[in-house]
Amino acid sequence: MTTHDILVKAKEAKHGIGTLDTAKKNAALCAMADALIAETPAILAANAGDMEVAKGKISDVMLDRLLLTAARIEGMAEGIREVAKLPDPVGKVLRTATRPNGMKIERVSVPMGVIAIIYESRPNVTSDAASLALKAGSACILRCGKEAHASAQAIVDAMQKGLAAAGVPADCVQLIEDTSHDSANELMTARGYVDLLIPRGGAGLIRRCVENATVPVLETGTGICHVFVEKTGDQEKALAIIENAKCQRPSVCNACEDVLIDEAIAAEFLPKLKKTLVDDRLEKGAKLVELRLCEKARQFIDGTPAGEKDFDTEFLDYILGVKVVSSVEEAITHIAAHSTGHSEAIVTKDETAARLFTSLVDSAAVYVNVSTRFTDGGEFGLGCEMGISTQKLHARGPLGLEELCTFKYVITGDGQTR
Repeated sequence: MTTHDILVKAKEAKHGIGTLDTAKKNAALCAMADALIAETPAILAANAGDMEVAKGKISDVMLDRLLLTAARIEGMAEGIREVAKLPDPVGKVLRTATRPNGMKIERVSVPMGVIAIIYESRPNVTSDAASLALKAGSACILRCGKEAHASAQAIVDAMQKGLAAAGVPADCVQLIEDTSHDSANELMTARGYVDLLIPRGGAGLIRRCVENATVPVLETGTGICHVFVEKTGDQEKALAIIENAKCQRPSVCNACEDVLIDEAIAAEFLPKLKKTLVDDRLEKGAKLVELRLCEKARQFIDGTPAGEKDFDTEFLDYILGVKVVSSVEEAITHIAAHSTGHSEAIVTKDETAARLFTSLVDSAAVYVNVSTRFTDGGEFGLGCEMGISTQKLHARGPLGLEELCTFKYVITGDGQTR
Protein backbone atom coordinates (compact mmCIF):
# COMPACT_ATOMS: atom_id res chain seq x y z
CA MET A 1 0.00 0.00 0.00
CA THR A 2 1.40 3.42 -0.91
CA THR A 3 1.87 6.20 1.61
CA HIS A 4 -0.87 8.17 -0.14
CA ASP A 5 -3.28 5.23 0.18
CA ILE A 6 -2.58 5.13 3.93
CA LEU A 7 -3.14 8.89 4.23
CA VAL A 8 -6.51 8.56 2.50
CA LYS A 9 -7.58 5.67 4.74
CA ALA A 10 -6.54 7.55 7.87
CA LYS A 11 -8.48 10.63 6.84
CA GLU A 12 -11.56 8.48 6.26
CA ALA A 13 -11.11 6.73 9.60
CA LYS A 14 -10.65 9.82 11.75
CA HIS A 15 -14.31 10.83 11.80
CA GLY A 16 -15.46 7.46 13.12
CA ILE A 17 -12.68 7.30 15.69
CA GLY A 18 -13.39 10.82 16.90
CA THR A 19 -16.98 9.92 17.78
CA LEU A 20 -16.27 6.69 19.70
CA ASP A 21 -17.45 6.82 23.29
CA THR A 22 -15.10 6.13 26.19
CA ALA A 23 -16.28 2.57 26.77
CA LYS A 24 -15.72 1.62 23.13
CA LYS A 25 -12.24 3.12 23.09
CA ASN A 26 -11.28 1.38 26.31
CA ALA A 27 -12.57 -1.96 25.05
CA ALA A 28 -10.53 -1.52 21.88
CA LEU A 29 -7.41 -0.70 23.88
CA CYS A 30 -7.80 -3.75 26.08
CA ALA A 31 -8.31 -5.89 22.97
CA MET A 32 -5.12 -4.42 21.49
CA ALA A 33 -3.21 -5.30 24.65
CA ASP A 34 -4.59 -8.86 24.66
CA ALA A 35 -3.64 -9.27 21.01
CA LEU A 36 -0.05 -8.18 21.70
CA ILE A 37 0.27 -10.93 24.30
CA ALA A 38 -1.37 -13.50 22.02
CA GLU A 39 0.94 -12.59 19.14
CA THR A 40 4.14 -12.54 21.24
CA PRO A 41 5.79 -15.42 19.31
CA ALA A 42 5.24 -13.68 15.96
CA ILE A 43 6.47 -10.34 17.32
CA LEU A 44 9.61 -11.93 18.82
CA ALA A 45 10.34 -13.73 15.55
CA ALA A 46 10.08 -10.50 13.60
CA ASN A 47 12.28 -8.73 16.14
CA ALA A 48 14.90 -11.47 15.93
CA GLY A 49 15.12 -10.80 12.20
CA ASP A 50 15.54 -7.06 12.79
CA MET A 51 18.22 -7.72 15.40
CA GLU A 52 20.16 -10.03 13.08
CA VAL A 53 20.21 -7.45 10.30
CA ALA A 54 21.14 -4.60 12.66
CA LYS A 55 24.06 -6.33 14.41
CA GLY A 56 27.33 -4.66 13.50
CA LYS A 57 25.50 -1.69 11.97
CA ILE A 58 24.29 0.08 15.12
CA SER A 59 25.82 0.39 18.60
CA ASP A 60 25.15 -2.02 21.46
CA VAL A 61 23.03 0.54 23.30
CA MET A 62 20.95 1.11 20.17
CA LEU A 63 20.58 -2.66 19.79
CA ASP A 64 19.19 -2.70 23.31
CA ARG A 65 16.59 -0.13 22.23
CA LEU A 66 15.64 -2.37 19.31
CA LEU A 67 15.49 -5.62 21.30
CA LEU A 68 12.14 -7.05 22.33
CA THR A 69 11.61 -9.78 24.93
CA ALA A 70 8.45 -11.39 26.24
CA ALA A 71 8.76 -9.18 29.33
CA ARG A 72 9.06 -6.04 27.22
CA ILE A 73 6.00 -7.01 25.18
CA GLU A 74 4.11 -7.59 28.42
CA GLY A 75 5.22 -4.10 29.47
CA MET A 76 3.91 -2.67 26.19
CA ALA A 77 0.57 -4.38 26.75
CA GLU A 78 0.43 -3.09 30.31
CA GLY A 79 1.13 0.41 29.02
CA ILE A 80 -1.90 0.15 26.73
CA ARG A 81 -4.05 -1.04 29.63
CA GLU A 82 -2.86 1.91 31.72
CA VAL A 83 -3.98 4.28 28.94
CA ALA A 84 -7.40 2.60 29.01
CA LYS A 85 -7.68 3.43 32.72
CA LEU A 86 -6.97 7.13 32.20
CA PRO A 87 -9.75 9.73 31.96
CA ASP A 88 -10.99 10.38 28.44
CA PRO A 89 -9.69 13.79 27.32
CA VAL A 90 -12.21 14.16 24.48
CA GLY A 91 -15.28 16.29 25.17
CA LYS A 92 -13.87 17.74 28.38
CA VAL A 93 -15.08 21.29 29.01
CA LEU A 94 -11.90 23.27 29.63
CA ARG A 95 -13.48 26.63 30.34
CA THR A 96 -16.95 28.15 30.52
CA ALA A 97 -17.98 31.79 30.40
CA THR A 98 -21.35 33.51 30.12
CA ARG A 99 -21.27 36.89 28.42
CA PRO A 100 -23.45 39.87 29.55
CA ASN A 101 -25.81 39.22 26.62
CA GLY A 102 -26.50 35.69 27.92
CA MET A 103 -24.36 33.93 25.35
CA LYS A 104 -22.61 30.86 26.84
CA ILE A 105 -19.11 30.07 25.59
CA GLU A 106 -17.46 26.72 26.28
CA ARG A 107 -13.94 25.67 25.29
CA VAL A 108 -14.15 21.92 24.63
CA SER A 109 -11.34 19.39 24.12
CA VAL A 110 -11.57 17.64 20.73
CA PRO A 111 -9.41 15.16 18.78
CA MET A 112 -6.59 16.31 16.51
CA GLY A 113 -7.85 14.08 13.70
CA VAL A 114 -4.87 12.31 12.12
CA ILE A 115 -1.60 12.15 14.04
CA ALA A 116 1.52 10.98 12.20
CA ILE A 117 4.59 9.84 14.12
CA ILE A 118 8.03 9.42 12.57
CA TYR A 119 10.34 7.47 14.85
CA GLU A 120 13.48 5.37 14.74
CA SER A 121 14.50 1.99 16.17
CA ARG A 122 12.28 1.68 19.27
CA PRO A 123 9.49 -0.86 18.62
CA ASN A 124 7.68 0.02 21.87
CA VAL A 125 6.90 3.47 20.45
CA THR A 126 4.57 1.68 18.04
CA SER A 127 2.16 0.56 20.74
CA ASP A 128 2.57 3.67 22.91
CA ALA A 129 1.73 6.01 20.02
CA ALA A 130 -1.19 3.93 18.76
CA SER A 131 -2.83 3.62 22.17
CA LEU A 132 -2.49 7.29 23.03
CA ALA A 133 -3.81 8.41 19.65
CA LEU A 134 -6.82 6.09 19.90
CA LYS A 135 -7.74 7.22 23.44
CA ALA A 136 -7.36 10.83 22.26
CA GLY A 137 -9.83 10.10 19.44
CA SER A 138 -7.40 10.34 16.53
CA ALA A 139 -6.29 8.07 13.73
CA CYS A 140 -2.60 7.23 13.85
CA ILE A 141 -0.05 6.86 11.05
CA LEU A 142 3.24 5.29 12.14
CA ARG A 143 6.46 5.58 10.19
CA CYS A 144 9.41 3.79 11.83
CA GLY A 145 13.05 3.39 10.83
CA LYS A 146 14.10 0.48 8.66
CA GLU A 147 15.95 -1.21 11.56
CA ALA A 148 12.67 -1.78 13.43
CA HIS A 149 10.23 -2.17 10.56
CA ALA A 150 9.56 -5.91 10.80
CA SER A 151 9.05 -5.60 14.56
CA ALA A 152 6.72 -2.63 14.14
CA GLN A 153 4.75 -4.42 11.42
CA ALA A 154 4.20 -7.43 13.67
CA ILE A 155 3.07 -5.14 16.50
CA VAL A 156 0.67 -3.25 14.21
CA ASP A 157 -0.70 -6.52 12.80
CA ALA A 158 -1.44 -7.67 16.34
CA MET A 159 -3.07 -4.39 17.37
CA GLN A 160 -5.22 -4.36 14.23
CA LYS A 161 -6.47 -7.84 15.14
CA GLY A 162 -7.45 -6.47 18.53
CA LEU A 163 -9.20 -3.49 16.95
CA ALA A 164 -11.17 -5.75 14.61
CA ALA A 165 -12.18 -7.99 17.52
CA ALA A 166 -13.49 -4.90 19.34
CA GLY A 167 -15.43 -3.70 16.28
CA VAL A 168 -13.22 -0.66 15.67
CA PRO A 169 -11.87 0.09 12.16
CA ALA A 170 -8.32 -1.22 11.84
CA ASP A 171 -7.41 1.73 9.62
CA CYS A 172 -7.23 3.95 12.70
CA VAL A 173 -3.72 2.48 13.26
CA GLN A 174 -1.52 2.10 10.17
CA LEU A 175 2.19 1.59 9.50
CA ILE A 176 3.91 3.14 6.50
CA GLU A 177 5.44 0.37 4.39
CA ASP A 178 8.06 2.56 2.69
CA THR A 179 11.08 3.20 4.95
CA SER A 180 12.85 5.54 2.52
CA HIS A 181 13.14 9.31 2.99
CA ASP A 182 10.39 9.68 0.39
CA SER A 183 7.68 8.46 2.77
CA ALA A 184 8.90 10.74 5.55
CA ASN A 185 8.85 13.69 3.17
CA GLU A 186 5.34 12.78 2.06
CA LEU A 187 4.10 12.82 5.66
CA MET A 188 5.82 16.15 6.29
CA THR A 189 3.97 17.74 3.37
CA ALA A 190 0.60 15.93 3.64
CA ARG A 191 -1.51 19.05 4.13
CA GLY A 192 -5.19 18.19 4.30
CA TYR A 193 -4.40 14.67 5.56
CA VAL A 194 -2.10 15.01 8.58
CA ASP A 195 -3.32 17.26 11.38
CA LEU A 196 -0.23 16.86 13.57
CA LEU A 197 3.23 15.42 12.88
CA ILE A 198 5.41 14.27 15.78
CA PRO A 199 9.04 13.35 15.03
CA ARG A 200 10.58 11.16 17.72
CA GLY A 201 14.25 10.38 17.29
CA GLY A 202 17.67 11.91 16.88
CA ALA A 203 18.61 15.51 16.22
CA GLY A 204 18.87 14.98 12.45
CA LEU A 205 15.34 13.60 12.11
CA ILE A 206 13.81 16.32 14.25
CA ARG A 207 15.67 19.08 12.44
CA ARG A 208 14.60 17.73 9.04
CA CYS A 209 10.95 17.68 10.11
CA VAL A 210 11.04 21.17 11.61
CA GLU A 211 12.78 22.64 8.56
CA ASN A 212 10.79 20.86 5.82
CA ALA A 213 7.30 20.14 7.15
CA THR A 214 4.32 22.05 5.82
CA VAL A 215 1.98 20.35 8.32
CA PRO A 216 1.92 21.32 12.00
CA VAL A 217 4.88 19.77 13.88
CA LEU A 218 5.13 19.11 17.59
CA GLU A 219 8.87 19.00 18.14
CA THR A 220 10.17 16.36 20.51
CA GLY A 221 13.70 17.07 21.57
CA THR A 222 17.04 15.48 21.91
CA GLY A 223 18.26 15.30 25.48
CA ILE A 224 21.49 16.95 26.50
CA CYS A 225 20.50 16.64 30.16
CA HIS A 226 22.57 17.91 33.10
CA VAL A 227 23.03 17.09 36.77
CA PHE A 228 24.60 19.89 38.83
CA VAL A 229 26.09 18.91 42.18
CA GLU A 230 25.96 22.06 44.29
CA LYS A 231 28.42 22.43 47.17
CA THR A 232 25.85 21.65 49.89
CA GLY A 233 24.41 18.61 48.13
CA ASP A 234 24.38 15.16 49.71
CA GLN A 235 27.26 13.53 47.86
CA GLU A 236 26.09 9.93 48.26
CA LYS A 237 22.69 10.85 46.87
CA ALA A 238 24.40 12.75 44.07
CA LEU A 239 26.46 9.69 43.10
CA ALA A 240 23.37 7.48 43.09
CA ILE A 241 21.42 10.02 41.01
CA ILE A 242 24.24 10.43 38.48
CA GLU A 243 24.80 6.68 38.08
CA ASN A 244 21.08 6.13 37.60
CA ALA A 245 20.70 9.04 35.19
CA LYS A 246 23.70 7.96 33.11
CA CYS A 247 23.75 4.16 33.32
CA GLN A 248 20.24 2.84 33.90
CA ARG A 249 19.46 3.25 30.18
CA PRO A 250 21.97 5.53 28.44
CA SER A 251 20.32 5.32 25.02
CA VAL A 252 17.22 7.34 25.96
CA CYS A 253 16.63 11.08 25.79
CA ASN A 254 16.27 11.62 29.55
CA ALA A 255 19.66 10.07 30.35
CA CYS A 256 22.23 12.45 31.82
CA GLU A 257 24.93 13.54 29.36
CA ASP A 258 26.81 16.11 31.46
CA VAL A 259 27.61 16.57 35.13
CA LEU A 260 28.51 19.96 36.57
CA ILE A 261 30.44 20.03 39.86
CA ASP A 262 30.70 22.99 42.23
CA GLU A 263 34.41 23.84 42.49
CA ALA A 264 34.11 24.05 46.30
CA ILE A 265 33.69 20.25 46.43
CA ALA A 266 35.50 19.21 43.24
CA ALA A 267 38.62 17.82 44.97
CA GLU A 268 36.46 15.71 47.27
CA PHE A 269 33.66 14.69 44.92
CA LEU A 270 35.40 13.95 41.61
CA PRO A 271 37.42 10.97 42.94
CA LYS A 272 34.15 9.56 44.32
CA LEU A 273 32.52 10.05 40.91
CA LYS A 274 35.34 8.18 39.15
CA LYS A 275 35.16 5.38 41.71
CA THR A 276 31.40 5.01 41.21
CA LEU A 277 31.31 5.19 37.42
CA VAL A 278 34.63 3.50 36.58
CA ASP A 279 36.36 1.57 39.37
CA ASP A 280 33.30 0.09 41.10
CA ARG A 281 31.66 -0.80 37.78
CA LEU A 282 34.87 -2.52 36.66
CA GLU A 283 34.75 -4.70 39.78
CA LYS A 284 31.08 -5.53 39.13
CA GLY A 285 31.72 -6.34 35.47
CA ALA A 286 29.43 -3.52 34.39
CA LYS A 287 29.98 -1.24 31.41
CA LEU A 288 32.42 1.52 32.32
CA VAL A 289 31.59 5.18 31.82
CA GLU A 290 34.08 7.21 29.81
CA LEU A 291 34.56 10.53 31.60
CA ARG A 292 35.24 13.47 29.30
CA LEU A 293 36.77 16.07 31.58
CA CYS A 294 37.15 19.82 31.41
CA GLU A 295 40.59 21.25 32.21
CA LYS A 296 39.73 21.89 35.88
CA ALA A 297 38.31 18.40 36.38
CA ARG A 298 41.54 16.84 35.01
CA GLN A 299 43.40 18.36 37.96
CA PHE A 300 41.63 15.89 40.27
CA ILE A 301 40.99 12.68 38.26
CA ASP A 302 42.11 10.94 35.09
CA GLY A 303 39.88 10.74 32.06
CA THR A 304 39.51 11.79 28.45
CA PRO A 305 40.07 15.52 27.83
CA ALA A 306 36.74 17.03 26.76
CA GLY A 307 36.68 18.06 23.11
CA GLU A 308 35.25 21.24 21.67
CA LYS A 309 31.83 19.68 20.94
CA ASP A 310 31.53 17.26 23.85
CA PHE A 311 29.28 19.53 25.93
CA ASP A 312 26.98 19.93 22.92
CA THR A 313 26.64 16.21 22.17
CA GLU A 314 23.87 13.77 23.03
CA PHE A 315 26.07 10.71 23.46
CA LEU A 316 23.31 8.11 24.05
CA ASP A 317 26.13 5.91 25.34
CA TYR A 318 28.31 5.28 28.40
CA ILE A 319 30.03 8.65 27.99
CA LEU A 320 29.70 11.56 30.42
CA GLY A 321 30.88 15.14 30.11
CA VAL A 322 32.24 16.52 33.39
CA LYS A 323 32.74 20.21 34.07
CA VAL A 324 33.75 22.13 37.20
CA VAL A 325 31.83 25.39 37.73
CA SER A 326 32.31 28.19 40.22
CA SER A 327 28.71 28.61 41.39
CA VAL A 328 25.06 27.83 40.79
CA GLU A 329 24.97 30.91 38.56
CA GLU A 330 27.72 29.51 36.32
CA ALA A 331 25.94 26.16 36.22
CA ILE A 332 22.76 27.89 35.04
CA THR A 333 24.72 29.85 32.43
CA HIS A 334 26.38 26.68 31.14
CA ILE A 335 23.04 24.87 30.90
CA ALA A 336 21.52 27.81 29.03
CA ALA A 337 24.36 27.64 26.49
CA HIS A 338 24.47 23.86 25.98
CA SER A 339 21.14 22.29 27.01
CA THR A 340 18.49 21.16 24.55
CA GLY A 341 15.76 22.20 26.99
CA HIS A 342 14.84 18.67 28.05
CA SER A 343 15.67 17.80 31.69
CA GLU A 344 18.09 19.22 34.25
CA ALA A 345 18.72 18.41 37.92
CA ILE A 346 20.37 20.05 40.90
CA VAL A 347 21.57 18.14 43.95
CA THR A 348 21.53 20.55 46.88
CA LYS A 349 20.46 21.18 50.46
CA ASP A 350 20.37 24.95 49.88
CA GLU A 351 16.79 26.08 49.30
CA THR A 352 17.95 29.39 47.82
CA ALA A 353 20.13 27.58 45.28
CA ALA A 354 17.25 25.22 44.45
CA ARG A 355 14.84 28.12 43.89
CA LEU A 356 17.34 29.96 41.70
CA PHE A 357 17.97 26.83 39.65
CA THR A 358 14.31 25.95 39.14
CA SER A 359 13.42 29.56 38.35
CA LEU A 360 16.14 30.27 35.79
CA VAL A 361 16.77 26.92 34.08
CA ASP A 362 14.54 27.00 31.00
CA SER A 363 13.93 23.30 30.36
CA ALA A 364 10.79 21.21 30.15
CA ALA A 365 11.58 19.38 33.41
CA VAL A 366 13.72 20.71 36.26
CA TYR A 367 14.54 18.44 39.20
CA VAL A 368 15.76 19.00 42.75
CA ASN A 369 17.52 15.95 44.21
CA VAL A 370 15.95 13.57 41.66
CA SER A 371 17.29 11.67 38.64
CA THR A 372 16.47 13.05 35.18
CA ARG A 373 15.31 9.55 34.19
CA PHE A 374 11.84 10.35 35.55
CA THR A 375 10.95 12.57 32.57
CA ASP A 376 8.58 10.00 31.17
CA GLY A 377 4.85 9.79 30.59
CA GLY A 378 4.43 6.70 32.71
CA GLU A 379 6.43 8.13 35.61
CA PHE A 380 4.42 11.37 35.40
CA GLY A 381 1.15 9.44 35.63
CA LEU A 382 0.21 9.91 31.97
CA GLY A 383 0.08 6.18 31.16
CA CYS A 384 2.72 6.36 28.45
CA GLU A 385 3.85 9.14 26.17
CA MET A 386 4.09 10.17 22.54
CA GLY A 387 7.46 11.79 23.22
CA ILE A 388 9.00 14.62 25.22
CA SER A 389 8.35 18.08 23.83
CA THR A 390 11.14 20.60 24.29
CA GLN A 391 9.23 23.41 22.60
CA LYS A 392 6.72 25.69 24.30
CA LEU A 393 3.74 25.65 21.90
CA HIS A 394 1.36 23.99 22.27
CA ALA A 395 2.74 21.40 24.70
CA ARG A 396 5.89 20.91 26.76
CA GLY A 397 7.40 17.88 28.47
CA PRO A 398 5.86 14.36 28.25
CA LEU A 399 3.10 14.27 25.65
CA GLY A 400 0.11 12.49 27.12
CA LEU A 401 -3.57 12.41 26.23
CA GLU A 402 -4.39 16.05 26.94
CA GLU A 403 -1.46 17.23 24.83
CA LEU A 404 -2.69 15.14 21.88
CA CYS A 405 -6.01 16.99 21.77
CA THR A 406 -6.87 20.43 20.53
CA PHE A 407 -10.00 22.40 21.40
CA LYS A 408 -12.84 24.31 19.85
CA TYR A 409 -15.34 26.84 21.14
CA VAL A 410 -18.98 25.89 21.41
CA ILE A 411 -21.27 28.91 21.77
CA THR A 412 -24.91 28.62 22.81
CA GLY A 413 -27.43 31.45 22.77
CA ASP A 414 -31.03 32.43 22.17
CA GLY A 415 -31.03 34.56 19.05
CA GLN A 416 -28.30 37.02 20.03
CA THR A 417 -26.95 39.19 17.20
CA ARG A 418 -23.99 41.53 17.14
